[in-house]
Amino acid sequence: MRANSHRWIDSLPQTLGFSHVTLDRLAEKRNDAVFLEDARHEPMSRTFVLAGDVPVVRRGDLPLDPLFKFADVPFATEIGEPIFLGLDDGHPRFVVTLPESVLPLIAEQQDIKAIDLRSIAVQGLVTTPHMNMLATAKALAAWHAKHRFCANCGAPTHPTSAGWKRHCDQCGTEHFPRTDPVVIMMAIKDDKCLMGRSPRFPPGMYSCLAGFMEPGESIEDAVRREIFEETGIACAEVAYHFAQPWPFPMSLMIGCIARATSEEITLDGAELDDACWVTRDELRQMLAGTHPGGMQAPTRMSIANHLMREFLEMP
Repeated sequence: MRANSHRWIDSLPQTLGFSHVTLDRLAEKRNDAVFLEDARHEPMSRTFVLAGDVPVVRRGDLPLDPLFKFADVPFATEIGEPIFLGLDDGHPRFVVTLPESVLPLIAEQQDIKAIDLRSIAVQGLVTTPHMNMLATAKALAAWHAKHRFCANCGAPTHPTSAGWKRHCDQCGTEHFPRTDPVVIMMAIKDDKCLMGRSPRFPPGMYSCLAGFMEPGESIEDAVRREIFEETGIACAEVAYHFAQPWPFPMSLMIGCIARATSEEITLDGAELDDACWVTRDELRQMLAGTHPGGMQAPTRMSIANHLMREFLEMP
């Protein structure tokens, strides 16, 4: 198996959603109050705006503009403390969050609208660098919303470090943003690959298998376990290919290809509606939208789509 574990970041597929980073996160400045205040008032400083976890963008031609001057933030009296994301091309970037309750009011506006991040990604509505920053913003906002109380003592927590930490004054515990690692993988054997169908997929769509990593697991162990649990297929060699931030709400998709050592599928009906072996020719038809049985591939922005393309390029 060809392993791409030494892939340079610049060679990531350009259409791989959320993965192309231009942001300098400048973590060493997150506790510098003077720097943060100056950054907020710098003439080219801009902020992303979320209503709940839904990005707010300006109406207009594509690509849509998701950046606002602080003075132009809609419903500004409702915003919480800005989160400092970092510098983009040398200019400060923040995110502010509005309560979800303003969404009906935003829908009435002529110059702005709220669009869920999945739709933005699938339809390519903003530039590639903005995609990664919106993913970061959404994941952080989701974390803050779900960690308002201390897991140690139950007291309220408050944001610190420019939004990259929460602190409990009651017991002194510091809480940091979490990322949930998920393995997403394709099992291959000879000239075919294993595809699965989740009950929540659109009609006809098949994809790679995926599942959360568990404590104490390596990436390789998680890949083998998830494939076996869902389909009964045993695997040996596992090769890492690339990863994709997935802000739904705060995951990291770790893309792998595994060498299967068995073929008979024993379906786990709790996780999958169906699983099957697909030949390279069938996979090409899925990606082209011409499969005679109506099987469809995930969108080009997904890591699953690119794992399929990786398999087609393998000798």
